[in-house]
Amino acid sequence: MKASRILLFILSVILILGVGWAFFPQEGIEIGGTTLRFASYEEASSRINEEVVDVDKVLSEVEQSFNMLSGSKQDTLKYFKNFLKSNPNRIYLPNDDYTYLDSLFHLFESAEREGKTYRIMHYGDSQIEMDRISSIIRDHLQGIFGGYGNGLVPVIQSIPTYSLVQSASGDLARYTLIGDSTTVRADHNRYGVMTQFSQLSGEATITFRVSKNSNCQERAKKFSKVALLVGNSSAGFKASFRSNEIRPEDKVLKNAVKGVSLLTWELPAYVSRGTITLSGDAEIYGFLMDGEGGIAIDNVPLRGSSGTIFTRLSKDVIRQSFDLLDTRMIILQFGGNRAVSIRNEKSISNYLRQLERQIDYFHGVAPEAQILFIGPSDMGRSVEGRIATIPMLPALNDSLKVMALSKGVAYWDLFNMMGGENSMVRWVKHSPPLASSDYIHFTTRGAEHVGMAFARAFEVCYNFYKLRQELDPELVSGYMNSEDSSDVPFFGLPGAKFDLFSEEQ
Repeated sequence: MKASRILLFILSVILILGVGWAFFPQEGIEIGGTTLRFASYEEASSRINEEVVDVDKVLSEVEQSFNMLSGSKQDTLKYFKNFLKSNPNRIYLPNDDYTYLDSLFHLFESAEREGKTYRIMHYGDSQIEMDRISSIIRDHLQGIFGGYGNGLVPVIQSIPTYSLVQSASGDLARYTLIGDSTTVRADHNRYGVMTQFSQLSGEATITFRVSKNSNCQERAKKFSKVALLVGNSSAGFKASFRSNEIRPEDKVLKNAVKGVSLLTWELPAYVSRGTITLSGDAEIYGFLMDGEGGIAIDNVPLRGSSGTIFTRLSKDVIRQSFDLLDTRMIILQFGGNRAVSIRNEKSISNYLRQLERQIDYFHGVAPEAQILFIGPSDMGRSVEGRIATIPMLPALNDSLKVMALSKGVAYWDLFNMMGGENSMVRWVKHSPPLASSDYIHFTTRGAEHVGMAFARAFEVCYNFYKLRQELDPELVSGYMNSEDSSDVPFFGLPGAKFDLFSEEQ
């Protein structure tokens, strides 16, 4: 074919497309359930001028936001005020009350010294499966407050984790509250704090060992305390634990127990594996591995959940379990699964009302626990021919933050920590990838960035708590609640008789 004819053909195609672009209905034409449309000139040009999220810059700024330059105590206090009031990576606190987490920090500080373990329960959707995010938070905070081990895990683990290898055999039947059409559900609501349980009807064996996976965090590699959380147990129910050269020790419940029991083995040394043998009838809610004292973070991934299922759990079982486990913080990380179906503000309002009921539920069953909500990450899907943020996701994130704070719940803004709108696309395309090609889930490396960013934000709150133990509370309050964040040489208040930072301090 002559070159002139090829050129004529190309020009003809361009002309036809141009005419189609000019006269094609803006809303498109639906054919067989699929909508065909041309992008408008405004849309095409806006994509050219669209700002691209620089992930390396975002993560560098996140890291720098945690770096407090050494200086005077005045400079230090100024840093904390600026961070807690305006830093986008901060933990948002109800009513901007910087003392919100003080009671929690007081307990955590005493845990290692007193040989006690206080728990943080981390509930989330598939974003935290395999102990992703949770394991990073756990290791960092245990480095501050003490603690070892994987925390609480179910007897039968359907999805492998980075941290533990386990198996169960014998007369056990697994029941879960959520799942697909193959899920076996119980005829009651006593599912336990992990929203599942294993029904023991006879004898069974649970074996477990620390994983050799390179992603297993250092403090998860050993434990010196094992416990079994059981309920509705028969008379004579028996559990025995053994590990390495540690002799088996039996725990026997002589009488039937309708409520929840915690059977604990204090070990003479740290171990990395163990076997629990069971005999009798009982609902096994999980077993836990901890250190001698500190904190524990329990990973509870609920694939497909939008976080609205908890009110379906037995209040008595959950209340007793949280009390026995000394659970003092509950993290709820949800929103992503609902975001994909939200179309308008009414859908958001309906979802918020459901979540408010869940928060009221947790306040009732865990009155001593602080609650913190982690919002959804950015997520991408095809929007008018390109991968972009799910349309209502930014509005959902903002609404979740307002709702949580109004309910007395702290909030961490994962969406904006990532870089905000359309950041997920860049996390996927980053080298190495920080998110998978589904534009929803983080890779292992991406989860590490997320977990560490949250842990560092939590640590900033704790460091401010420690600083305030040296200062006059009224003067700190005056400075933190003032509109001026500039250097104030004496941080004086009207009528104050002494400097905030006296020479004695």
